[in-house]
Amino acid sequence: MANITAAMVKELREKTGAGMMDCKNALSEVEGDIEAAFDWLRKKGLAKAAKKAGRVAAEGLVALAVDGAKGVAVEVNAETDFVARNVEFQEMVSTVATVALTAGADVPTIEAAGYPGGGTVAEKIQSTIARIGENMTLRRASELSVSKGVIGGYVHGQVAPNLGKIAVLVALESEGKTDVLAALGRQIAMHVAATNPQGLDAASIDPAIVEREKAVLGDKAREGGKPEHVIEKIVESGIKTFYKEATLLEQPFVHDGSKTVAQAVKAAEADAGAPIKLTGFVRLALGEGVEKEENDFAAEVAAAAGTR
Repeated sequence: MANITAAMVKELREKTGAGMMDCKNALSEVEGDIEAAFDWLRKKGLAKAAKKAGRVAAEGLVALAVDGAKGVAVEVNAETDFVARNVEFQEMVSTVATVALTAGADVPTIEAAGYPGGGTVAEKIQSTIARIGENMTLRRASELSVSKGVIGGYVHGQVAPNLGKIAVLVALESEGKTDVLAALGRQIAMHVAATNPQGLDAASIDPAIVEREKAVLGDKAREGGKPEHVIEKIVESGIKTFYKEATLLEQPFVHDGSKTVAQAVKAAEADAGAPIKLTGFVRLALGEGVEKEENDFAAEVAAAAGTR
């Protein structure tokens, strides 16, 4: 058996862009022959997939998987919106979410986990890239759980069950009736999808964001000629308003504007037959934070014609 060195693996990775373990396996299969290993990766579709890895993947789908008191949300990106309508891609994303229910929310752990039918999640993604012809990435995952209660879920822009553009999980800790909790959880999840709160409550907001908000309020009041003792009160009042807008519990409930979310949860306790505590939420919006490439089509045409 050939001695597969780190230098050989590095050379093959640079040549193909394939993963380290894929390169090592390829070299082992062909007794260390670099060119044969390259062909081996091409036959497996891995070199082809690697060539696409530099392309921006900001489309795709987010998915939910919920099992009683535990839920996960995952985002799998692709290059075009067209792929999100591909049944094979949809089934893969849905299955990845189901795998994550057991594997947890750590992306490398999910990728290394077994995929139903054989191989790992990472290998399934690579083979799907090879068949569909677009770069794909398991970008992120989040999970929520409660010791007693339910995890409510909602998917906005749904293209298939539990697959869409925005995925929300809501954690309700309670010993109350599960049907009441599930209905409330879904309503709150819909609220989160619509309002995109920055945190559950004031304590969960990043202090740097609060300080920046205070600075803006203070500077605006100074520009208006307000004295410092008045500015302090203006800032205090402004921050209270900020929390009402930014925190889930203090926001007006979209299903009943006469109540805050916290008040709506309290009101549901009578039907649930037990106290309810909203302990957290997760909101994944497709492509959020990904810098998409902006293509100048006219410039591309001009360049192809040799005029630029």
